[in-house]
Amino acid sequence: MTANHEKQPDCAQCKVFACSSGHKDKAPANCPMICEAELLEQTTREYRSEMSMEIACTSARVEAEGYCRWTRVEEIIAFARGAGYKKIGLAHCIGLRREAERFSKIMTQNGFEIISVVCKAGAEPKETLGLSDTEKVRPGRFEAMCNPIAQAKLLNKAGVELKIILGLCVGHDSLFLQYADPPVTVLAVKDRVLAHNPLGALYAAHYFDRRFR
Repeated sequence: MTANHEKQPDCAQCKVFACSSGHKDKAPANCPMICEAELLEQTTREYRSEMSMEIACTSARVEAEGYCRWTRVEEIIAFARGAGYKKIGLAHCIGLRREAERFSKIMTQNGFEIISVVCKAGAEPKETLGLSDTEKVRPGRFEAMCNPIAQAKLLNKAGVELKIILGLCVGHDSLFLQYADPPVTVLAVKDRVLAHNPLGALYAAHYFDRRFR
């Protein structure tokens, strides 16, 4: 039986955010701290595992030291150093190959070993997925399918300690996350229309609202 909608978490619509202030007594009825208190208590115990504790503590330290000062690249470097990672994996889109090359150089200059795998690895035609020629970006030409499963498995096999996603397509990133051994983080997501800044569509809602409808 489906639970009462009023008891389902809807943090995006919250006006209180008692979780941030610590005032649990002010939390609305559909706050996870109220309607899912037992589950939250269980998740707290998950941080006792060595990997979860290491990632959570290192992330908090990076947040405190670089808050509103460090770029995402600097945060990744600090996080990897703080966690003691040496071998880094990069799963990138072929459309962001220049960015991938630059990022790899930066990481190498900072003492990391980089293993990178492009999305088209395998050169499998899109017809392998059962797609028709009309479903290609450029019909009438060979198009290799994106292969995030291969990217994940190759990086798993390489034994990298941290995997980084750079510009994988929507859905392809889902497959990568499904098959990649943790931990995984994201350098950037793909949004060619907005220079890979998808939040621009929300900040310019006055322009994009009609398109979204």
